[in-house]
Amino acid sequence: MLMERQRDTAKVFCAFLDRLATQGRRKVHVIVDRHPVHRSKAVKEWLAENAGRIELHLMPGYTPELNPDELLNADLKHHVHAARATSADDLARETRRFLHRRQRQPHIVTGYFHGRHVRYTIQ
Repeated sequence: MLMERQRDTAKVFCAFLDRLATQGRRKVHVIVDRHPVHRSKAVKEWLAENAGRIELHLMPGYTPELNPDELLNADLKHHVHAARATSADDLARETRRFLHRRQRQPHIVTGYFHGRHVRYTIQ
């Protein structure tokens, strides 16, 4: 069952990579963590077939300080207080509201990539 779920997830990840590569005009570089799906046989095969379109870069082991996503997560946790939510639906609504607001604030999102440990992403 677990292997089947991983294959399905790898299929979804490959479809995501395909969409991403299609939107780019040049080779796309994607930085990912070491989730088993990112290192799966299906993903490796897809990457080999599409080497000219996309390249995956695996981050070192547990290194959240190198991951710009973690800066978004910290921002989210700072602004969306779970204690104020009275239900899971409230928490989900507030999270979506925050993320939609950030979509309209690209200068803040760009700032995530200027942090000392994640500056490598824009160099």
